[in-house]
Amino acid sequence: MTFFDIHNIAFEIIGYPISYVELIGTLFGLLSVFFASKANILTWATGIINELFLFILFFQVQLYADMFLQVYFFVVTIYGWYHWQQNPQENSISSTTFKAKLWMLGLIAVGTVLTGYIFAHIHLIFPDYFKIASSFPYIDSFVMVLSIIATILLARKKIETWYLWILVDVVCVFLFFKKDIVFLALEYLVFGGLATYGLLNWKKQINNG
Repeated sequence: MTFFDIHNIAFEIIGYPISYVELIGTLFGLLSVFFASKANILTWATGIINELFLFILFFQVQLYADMFLQVYFFVVTIYGWYHWQQNPQENSISSTTFKAKLWMLGLIAVGTVLTGYIFAHIHLIFPDYFKIASSFPYIDSFVMVLSIIATILLARKKIETWYLWILVDVVCVFLFFKKDIVFLALEYLVFGGLATYGLLNWKKQINNG
């Protein structure tokens, strides 16, 4: 058994065994969202650690869309970190246009259907790498597509990022409870609270600007 195995348990809480992978991914995820709610650049550094450990976790519980999502998160994290650091004058919080919102709705719908179909059949397309069928492929893909768009909006400091993150958090609480990764599900309850705080805090900054 390796350190990264989900059966390598750090400790138990009320009978629930928490692996080192889930524990580290969860803690750094909380830090990342907290820093994001404060519009603090440390959100990107802590996010990288969160992404690494969740990539490993999601592979082991067959949430393949969420697994691939961590790769995307890593790329956008590097972009967001650079953008916030190099372009402070462009980093005031703002809102997207009505046209952009319509495009986002269309991308969410089309992206969910297309990627959901792919992940529903990924064990047939790549049987050597994915020996077990994907769990909840369309719900998992919905989370992935929402998260992709939300991360771009976060990197551009668009306030709509928080509406999408709140929706992601609600869906993930259900999904992770169903997959019996309870500690992570509870984390997403906290994420929901932090996302709500982030929304209110960013709105306050816009109003004060």
